[in-house]
Amino acid sequence: MFLRWLLASFHLLAFGIGLGAIYVRARSLQAAANPASVRRVLRADTWWGVAALLWLATGIPRLFLGLEKPTAYYLANHVFWFKMSLFLLIVLLEVGPMMTFTGWRRALRRGATPDTSSAARWAVVSRIQLVLLLAILFTATAVAKAFGA
Repeated sequence: MFLRWLLASFHLLAFGIGLGAIYVRARSLQAAANPASVRRVLRADTWWGVAALLWLATGIPRLFLGLEKPTAYYLANHVFWFKMSLFLLIVLLEVGPMMTFTGWRRALRRGATPDTSSAARWAVVSRIQLVLLLAILFTATAVAKAFGA
């Protein structure tokens, strides 16, 4: 019972962290021409990564340990698979920003100015991820209430 509560709490906490992080990242990317805003983007991106790790670290045990519902319930639920597809889409959209921001981090460590010419594109991607994250929220509550079972 304690593990179930703890994993559910951290899974929800990850949503709050992720929602805030991706929102701040999207807004900060609009002004990523100066070093201060680049640092803000990278801080938000770090928290976005923390949220992703929390989702995986809590979601996988919740699925396979049958702490909420039996594993078979989720695996047979088409709404659950839609939710996982949305999550996968977020991950795929993250490849470009992840590679870019790794380069920005390296440039800052060397004392150089990062090339922020792609910032507007990653701001759009971040906004799309924000919408997808909200869709996951609604999809997750549908799965919890037995839609798609």
